Amino acid sequence: MSDVAKTLSVEEQANYEKLSNVIDLYSGKEGCLIQVLHAAQEIFGYLPYEVQKYVADNMGFSVSYVSSVSSFYSFFSTTPRTKHEVKVCLGTACYVKGGKLLIEKLQEVLGIGVGEATPDNLFSIHVTRCVGACGLAPVVVVDEEVFKQVKPADIPGILDQYRGE
Repeated sequence: MSDVAKTLSVEEQANYEKLSNVIDLYSGKEGCLIQVLHAAQEIFGYLPYEVQKYVADNMGFSVSYVSSVSSFYSFFSTTPRTKHEVKVCLGTACYVKGGKLLIEKLQEVLGIGVGEATPDNLFSIHVTRCVGACGLAPVVVVDEEVFKQVKPADIPGILDQYRGE
């Protein structure tokens, strides 16, 4: 990391040092990648490519393996998090009951696509698979709050609840 360290801020260097300590703590323990990625996300706020590569290089994994784990689990984020994450379930029940229409309405109202953030970094749109609320379909989850049986017309009102905070 010596070449990389020369271009990093003091804070970034401290973050990589913390991550290095976490990797050392789990070194040699089988099945610990998820714990290391959780710690890395806690340290950096998300898992950018550079952090994934650092984890891969220092744990003996390929970058593609670390990246596949990072992108598979919905609790990991490879982009900076916004103040409010709006997740639309597209599991079978939610999809059948109009989940795709909710995505389209969110894109229209917020002016962004899935995986993107609004210019003010207030909202981002994400697709999630099953959230375990099939009887409430279709559902939208904003941060940790679940909205049930959502219709496209409900989207502006839901977002307004988070705009004035």
